[in-house]
Amino acid sequence: MQGEVLSLGHDTEKTVPATKPAKVPDKDQQMGSALRSVYQKTVDETIPDDLLELLGKLD
Repeated sequence: MQGEVLSLGHDTEKTVPATKPAKVPDKDQQMGSALRSVYQKTVDETIPDDLLELLGKLD
C-alpha cells in the first residue's frame, strides 16, 4: 500500500553520552594565537605599487 511506513525493528534511538570538551594545552593556545596574529598581519599588508602594475599588465 502506498504511504505505509514499514518498521525494521530499529525504533530505539541511539544516544551518544555527553562528553566534556577536551582542554587545549596552554602551548597549543599560544601557538594558535601566534599563527592567527601572523596571518592577520599578512592579510593587512598593502600590495606594493610595482606589483599591482605588473598584475595590471596581465589583464
